[in-house]
Amino acid sequence: MAKDYSRTQRVGDQMQRELAVLIQREIKDPRLGLVTITAVEVSRDLSHAKVFITVMGKDDPEQILLNLEILSEAAGYLRMLLGKLMKVRSIPQLHFHYDASIRRGAELSALIERAVAEDRRHQDGGEE
Repeated sequence: MAKDYSRTQRVGDQMQRELAVLIQREIKDPRLGLVTITAVEVSRDLSHAKVFITVMGKDDPEQILLNLEILSEAAGYLRMLLGKLMKVRSIPQLHFHYDASIRRGAELSALIERAVAEDRRHQDGGEE
């Protein structure tokens, strides 16, 4: 029977949980916003990890880039802390990326709501 949940997925999930706590507690840069880790994709050889983040309440591209820069500078420190917390022989190198899917989802949801409201107005206007 094949494994439904691979080792890379387990490592990625654990890294996501640990990084969420570490970024909140250990990164003391006041410029860093409220960062949420949305996903961690680990390569098959466990040498690299893409860490996808969102910044709560910040849609400004400059703020997003600043947060990514802060996290990229702290990647080595975070990797060292992960090494102490996780029972893995080698910790993957961390690469931070902005996850725009939540923002796109909110935009699509707003578009759908607007279309439904417009539909209702047309139906109410057509019945009279």
